[in-house]
Amino acid sequence: MWCSTRSCAERSTRRRLPDAVRGVAALPVLVAASALIAMAAGLALPRPGEASTELPADAPAAQDPRSGSHPQLPGSRLRGQAQLRLLGLGIYQARLWALPGFRADQPLEQPVVLELTYLREFQGGAIARRSLEEMRRAGPLADAQAQRWLAEMRRLFPDVRAGDRIAGLHLPGQGARFWQDGRPLGEVADAEFGRRFFGIWLAPTT
Repeated sequence: MWCSTRSCAERSTRRRLPDAVRGVAALPVLVAASALIAMAAGLALPRPGEASTELPADAPAAQDPRSGSHPQLPGSRLRGQAQLRLLGLGIYQARLWALPGFRADQPLEQPVVLELTYLREFQGGAIARRSLEEMRRAGPLADAQAQRWLAEMRRLFPDVRAGDRIAGLHLPGQGARFWQDGRPLGEVADAEFGRRFFGIWLAPTT
């Protein structure tokens, strides 16, 4: 499957994360919520821990060919981006798109697209499990609900390799939709799931 887009030689030479940090690095949460909110507001990002900016939120499109409207959210614009590094190793690049009039103080009340371009390989099941752990930070979650969400994420989230892009669209009041490299992965038609999942990056409580 993967050899159709990447050579097997590349597969054999790609660096892997040390075993000691693979479980931690599977987090999609490691780009801090405050960092993405600051980017969306057009503010200069602090550099806490390992999160760092690559371009200012108002960088012109010429600096980034993908800074125009995201195909999953017509009329949006790139509000900011940051790269996560853990122990000096690149994990992923995160980008946030929003519509004109986006309010950084109400990030979960408006449609947004969050896209992660992975710099390493991770198993979809590991991403799903860690996502659920972080979603629990927003408040109590019934076990039955948690298991339903975990099953949905395991169904949707693929294993990823360096260069793969996973995009998520948050539709307030409806849920979330996901794509891999532009190919639909599916959706979760649950408004609370959408709030909790995108809250990993955007909610002040996480």
